Amino acid sequence: MMKLNRRRLLQTTGAALCAPAVLSRALFAKTRALKVGYVAPRSGALGAISEGDGWAIEQFRELMGGTIETATGTYDFEFIDKDTQSDPNRAADMAQELILRDEVDLILVSSTADTTNPVCDVAELNGVPCVSTATPWQPWFFGRGGVAGETTFRWTNHYFWGAEDLTNVYLELWNSLETNKVVGGLWPNDPDGAAFADPELGFPPALEAAGFTVVDAGRYQNLKDDFSAEIAAFKKAGVEIVTGVMLPPDLATFLVQAKQQGFEPKMVTVAKAALTPKGIEAMPNGLGNNLSGEVYWGPQFPFASSLTGQTATDLIAAYEAATGNQWIQSLGYIHSLTEVAVDVLRRATEISPEGIMAAVNATDLTTIVGHVKWGDFPPFANVAKTPLAGGQWQKQDSGAYALIATNNGHSPELQIGGTLEYKTW
Repeated sequence: MMKLNRRRLLQTTGAALCAPAVLSRALFAKTRALKVGYVAPRSGALGAISEGDGWAIEQFRELMGGTIETATGTYDFEFIDKDTQSDPNRAADMAQELILRDEVDLILVSSTADTTNPVCDVAELNGVPCVSTATPWQPWFFGRGGVAGETTFRWTNHYFWGAEDLTNVYLELWNSLETNKVVGGLWPNDPDGAAFADPELGFPPALEAAGFTVVDAGRYQNLKDDFSAEIAAFKKAGVEIVTGVMLPPDLATFLVQAKQQGFEPKMVTVAKAALTPKGIEAMPNGLGNNLSGEVYWGPQFPFASSLTGQTATDLIAAYEAATGNQWIQSLGYIHSLTEVAVDVLRRATEISPEGIMAAVNATDLTTIVGHVKWGDFPPFANVAKTPLAGGQWQKQDSGAYALIATNNGHSPELQIGGTLEYKTW
């Protein structure tokens, strides 16, 4: 804290000393760079989720060309990215490094509560503007001690969908096919799992109100190597639908052991784990086929980038041509973060933490993932919501897996590309 306070004192003193000088504001602006930091799990257990980040970041740097024009002048511009290695403690350390060593003006962070929450907590503590995404808003808000209707957070804002949206999407998926409506829950002992399993605000009460029976196997530790107890409980209860919010390795372990132990539910619908084509392809013995879950970005999204004018289809085509990899959902969200950052900095009438945060709060921007505007989701002033569809990984004639949007009842602006099918084993 002392270092950061000293930094602010020096910035304030420097501005005061320059005020009576003959230097113009534009010339003064060029003597200091605007810096944006970005934190994500580029490696480790969550690394596959961020596979597209490197390409998106380089595209953004090339687009910016090292400068940015703002309401207060033209500045040199730096974009500094950090890898958490999928470690929440390292995520906090990277945020500290961005603030105390790199002296960034704005922090961006994405990809699960284990990343967004520690980074946002550090930013909040140090009074540095921070925008986060790619985490359902409940783990982000309540997991950090947020209180509805109160100004719990001054420096951190978030945009994404929430558990209520995911519940609606899942119910729409599950009501599309015939089952006995008995659902087994695999919710880990982490911020996402705690939020999803919450007996008042999570999945269980919402599913029960919709006529489903919930079998909660209890909180498990991430990177678990034996799901026999959970599988036995599900078999005993007659579970035909399995849901959860899982790491990719845990989903793979569960699927392999379920098949070995003769448990073959009609639907497996999970958040977080079934997000990337490489992750689905890596599932042993084709067990990734017909996994269902959320579709939070892709070619079915009708929005264009405020930075480049690219549609979702354009961005996907550019990514696949440049990398040789199949597109992934997180690509849209890292691009949208850069859109928000540039929009905020261009509008800020004062280059200070307070001025930048005021611009964040006033955001009213259509990005490649949808509209971002804080204040439209009371009583959660720090949360903005983006659209969500439901879908499924279906094997194509080429042998590749494609994420097909199958249900859009709660976000009709998103397009449908196919029909939901039962899980294959």
